Amino acid sequence: MADFVDLRSDTVTKPTPAMREAMASAEVGDDVFGDDPTVNALEAHVARLFGHEAALFCPSGTMANQIGLQLLVSPGEELLAGSDAHVVNYEVGAAAAYGGISTRTWPSVGAELDPSYISDMIAPAGYPSVPTRAVAVEQTHNRGGGTITPLATLHRLHETLHGTGVALHCDGARIWHAHVADGVPLFTYGQLFDTLSVCLSKGLGAPVGSLVIGSRERIARARTIRKRLGGGMRQVGILAAAGRYALDHHVKRLAEDHARARRLAEALEPLGVVTAADVRTNIVLIDTAKTRYDAPELVRAAGERGIRIVAMAPQTARVITHLDVDDDGVDQAITVLRDLLS
Repeated sequence: MADFVDLRSDTVTKPTPAMREAMASAEVGDDVFGDDPTVNALEAHVARLFGHEAALFCPSGTMANQIGLQLLVSPGEELLAGSDAHVVNYEVGAAAAYGGISTRTWPSVGAELDPSYISDMIAPAGYPSVPTRAVAVEQTHNRGGGTITPLATLHRLHETLHGTGVALHCDGARIWHAHVADGVPLFTYGQLFDTLSVCLSKGLGAPVGSLVIGSRERIARARTIRKRLGGGMRQVGILAAAGRYALDHHVKRLAEDHARARRLAEALEPLGVVTAADVRTNIVLIDTAKTRYDAPELVRAAGERGIRIVAMAPQTARVITHLDVDDDGVDQAITVLRDLLS
């Protein structure tokens, strides 16, 4: 039995031995000069997956998101997003600090969104209003518990924005999970958005790396923004090789993480802390409101018994299954959490 089971995030995974081999044997060059062949191949591959012209490898999901937003929204202009969106809550004000972007939010509940409501929020250009230039959607939704915005809803949002001059960005850090859970092709998702960010270091298990995706013209501008943000990298093909391995070998297996998350949720559901039907991907949110713990206390108690989780809110704890947690690990988590919460 392991000393602990780490369910804090799917970012805690370690590279597999085969991934390490791919990294060690990667052909590299200087990516700032554009001559790292492994990076170039990864960027072209990801762009094709989503049906776009180009992509840019970035060291983090926050950087990929912020570059995507800056490509669509100029300083002093406005982004619309859900009130619990990652780009609003977890990127330390980067849109304002580095992009000069004004952000206005709709009252969101996870992945649920109302295209008509969003349409009514759009502010036209002209003094003294701040013109709306883009809308950001998160797929899957972190604070929503890995929930998925249905394809039909995204189509309606896309149609609603068509002709308004307002662009659509996808924070697709876990879009791979939505793809596996709902069977929606990545290409189909790609055609709905002007820019996307996708992460390789969450459920896919690469040690680092995200990409921003868009038109050839936009990605050429993105290289300048990345450099300005300090994201120019040199022989980074070592990391790109890990990302390519993850794409080739770790996408389909996400279904295993989904099944383990659902099994954990079903085990806790009789305690009234989880609704198992809401668990679509690899994230389980535990409502501690009717238990003897608040979320931080549950985190501490579980940690003392070898189960690492995180508090997302005073009465909400989060569990995430991933590549490095097997069935035995989930069983350990079920035993400990059920004992603490019952």
